[in-house]
Amino acid sequence: MRNPAIQNDFSYYRRTISRNRINNMHVNSEKTESLSMANRMSLFYAEATPMLKTLSNATMHFVSENKTLPIENTTDCLSTMTSVCKVMLETPEYRSRFTSEETLMFCMRVMVGVIILYDHVHPVGAFCKTSKIDMKGCIKVLKEQAPDSVEGLLNALRFTTKHLNDESTSKQIRAMLQ
Repeated sequence: MRNPAIQNDFSYYRRTISRNRINNMHVNSEKTESLSMANRMSLFYAEATPMLKTLSNATMHFVSENKTLPIENTTDCLSTMTSVCKVMLETPEYRSRFTSEETLMFCMRVMVGVIILYDHVHPVGAFCKTSKIDMKGCIKVLKEQAPDSVEGLLNALRFTTKHLNDESTSKQIRAMLQ
């Protein structure tokens, strides 16, 4: 999301490899592997949020392959991870244990990432009232931080979730993310 030029770089690299292969008129297996890898990476980076897409697909694949395991087990695990991060960020006695801003940012990134993953995996998403994630609390924790450090995380919630604009999302939560 933050470096859209990388897709152009891979396109240029792929064109260069193809041109070199045509000019040399012989196919080197190492160059073929290199082109194949560049093609796969290009498809990976074609997504707006490639890692989220990969994690969502892997989680959905896990859920669909393990029919005997209820989806609630997976979503409960994700909501628990979100709750742990939220408590670590909002509770002074836990927060005082963090010695660096990098650790706080890591906790915020994990919390937002898990919310987004939950929203993609859960049938009704993270924003509905029946969700096990305290969305108001999570957004409040983010908004209490320095605006320049969390704007990207708030944008991730705004633009990469599936269910934010559903009718089941409360107007309060939508207003908090405006």
